[in-house]
Amino acid sequence: MVPMAIELDGRYCGQITVGNIVRGALRSAWIGYWVEKEVNGLGVATAALALGLDHCFGPLGLHRVEATVRPENEPSRAVLRNVGFREEGVLQRYLDVHGRFRDHLLVAMTAEEVPGSVADRLVHSGRATWA
Repeated sequence: MVPMAIELDGRYCGQITVGNIVRGALRSAWIGYWVEKEVNGLGVATAALALGLDHCFGPLGLHRVEATVRPENEPSRAVLRNVGFREEGVLQRYLDVHGRFRDHLLVAMTAEEVPGSVADRLVHSGRATWA
C-alpha cells in the first residue's frame, strides 16, 4: 500500500492511497482519495488524483488503475471523470457502508489511455494550471 498526503499551502487536507498493488502480468492497483470538506470544489482532489495516477503509471510501473465510487456520489464521480477514468460497470452490494452493503461503480484507466501525464492533460485541457 502506498499512502500519500495531500497538502494545500503547507496544510494537510487529505490523502491518496494506492492499494492492492499486483505485479507480474497484471500490473494493477486501486486508488482511493479523500479531502477535507473545506477544500471541496476547489480542484484539490482532481489535482491530487492526477498526480497520484502519474505516480502509478510512472515510478510504480502499473498498467491499470481502478477506483470505485457510490453511484449517488456525484462530486466524486466528477473528479474521476475529470482525470479520465471510464466507467466499467456496477459492483452490486460491494462494500458495507453504515451496516448495509452498497452498490459501487467500477471505473478504470490504463497506461495506454494516458499519453504523457494525467496532470499535463488537465493543464492542456484548461482545467488546471501549474502553480
